Amino acid sequence: MPRNSNLKRRDQPDEFEAPELMFAELDSLLGYHLRRAQGAMHRDFMAAVADFELTQKQAAALWLIQANAGVSQVEVAAALGMDRATMMALTDRLEDRGFVIRKRSSIDRRRQELYLTPSGQSTLRKCKSRIAEHEEKFRALFTASELASLVDALKKFQSLG
Repeated sequence: MPRNSNLKRRDQPDEFEAPELMFAELDSLLGYHLRRAQGAMHRDFMAAVADFELTQKQAAALWLIQANAGVSQVEVAAALGMDRATMMALTDRLEDRGFVIRKRSSIDRRRQELYLTPSGQSTLRKCKSRIAEHEEKFRALFTASELASLVDALKKFQSLG
């Protein structure tokens, strides 16, 4: 059966009419639906925080640093599933923007501790408010029971990798 949807991608002009396509087995693939859902959430997230010019990983890093003042780059990278090089580049960008400072640990000189600056704290506070609005938009699609089941199901994916 053709897929019928009144939803339109944000980047499609109003005059563009999506063709009715047969999805065949594609429509039964879990990965396909997860990717589409992730894409929808990502686009909405980026629109919600556009004023702050932060990626999801940057916002998550700020969040973790605020909650764990003095955390190391390696610990944040592990928590977010990033490699060290990516985390170093991300920290460099946050530091260049004046959101984060690095301090060498007095206990282990090899360890770089991360702290939010006042500017980083202020930006994160405003960003959290926008993220809460973004999250509520998607949470509202589900009952409390459905949402709990969805979160439990998604956590199973995280255990795989």
